[in-house]
Amino acid sequence: MERGRISSLQMALLMYTNIIATAILMVPSITFRYAERDLWLPPIFASVIGFLAVFLACKLHDMYPNQTFIQYGEQIIGRVLGKGLGFVFSFYFIFICGIVLRQYGEFLVGSFLSQTPLLVIMGSMALVCALAVRGGLEAISRLSDMFVPILFLLWLTLVILLIPEFELRNLLPVMEKGITPSLLAAVVPQAWYTMFFFMSFLLPFLSDQKQGLKWGFYSVLAVMATLVITNLATLLLFGNITGNFLYPVMSASRYIGYADFFENLESVVMAIWIGGSFIKLGIMYYITVLCTAQCLELSDYKLLSLPIGLLTTMMGVWAFPNVSEMSHYFSTVSAFVQPTYFIVIPACLLFIALLRERFSPKGTR
Repeated sequence: MERGRISSLQMALLMYTNIIATAILMVPSITFRYAERDLWLPPIFASVIGFLAVFLACKLHDMYPNQTFIQYGEQIIGRVLGKGLGFVFSFYFIFICGIVLRQYGEFLVGSFLSQTPLLVIMGSMALVCALAVRGGLEAISRLSDMFVPILFLLWLTLVILLIPEFELRNLLPVMEKGITPSLLAAVVPQAWYTMFFFMSFLLPFLSDQKQGLKWGFYSVLAVMATLVITNLATLLLFGNITGNFLYPVMSASRYIGYADFFENLESVVMAIWIGGSFIKLGIMYYITVLCTAQCLELSDYKLLSLPIGLLTTMMGVWAFPNVSEMSHYFSTVSAFVQPTYFIVIPACLLFIALLRERFSPKGTR
């Protein structure tokens, strides 16, 4: 179904962008509600879930090489249950794609394009992503190769330019209330880390599959470092009022000003958001289309690119009535639902697969 091949490094870049694109804008505000001055610690604690997700994806791939999660799910728990599980995941992928699309639209409408209808912004991005998916996995990966270094440099530039505004006393005292608030706050970012399990849909198409685990771990470390630095930067800049901002990074960019010339860098944040969201939605869209096509046993997943785009846009519109409800979802429901789909269910499948391998006759599963 997919003839393209990508490298492990390209997969790592796709996973990195898939997490960071939305996390750097929303995680600082949400984690501050629980961890306060220790909000730079939760991304470190939550990274354990990321490493676990990568391990589960790679371990299942080692047992069932050249197959995606949908395909070996049928082998592990049977055709009927496996097909049902595949359709459940397909629907959930459409749901979370719709949520990410809604995030993208709400940010642009709320920050830059207040007179533009939300549906127009969401629909245009869904159409562009549909065209990218029709280009195949290699096309999305090469777009990631081009965009990610640029987006990373833009983010790094923002952080460096903010350094003169930092107040180190905002960091103290460290762990004033113990480690418990930081552990509670880690529940929120760990939902983003669970999406590393998306690797299970990319591993069969790697040109160097033996390097998948290593580059997956590197990607988790890169995400952890980026979130820690982002959280630290917002904390050192805003201190106790960090939680008052819905998008702290956007607000932080307005503090930059040099010689009355180098200022008003909100457009840089917008560039990071649009470029990152395009790559994030592109890979999530691709996985959704591939998952659905494999459930329906189609010979070509590209036939579903436009219909899935329509469903994703509709889901994004229907998902939440407003931004506050969306933020509430990420700080509560998402923190428990995503680990169920991307950690608990794969772990159960791995456990069943190990039992089948142990007790099945030699040479069969």
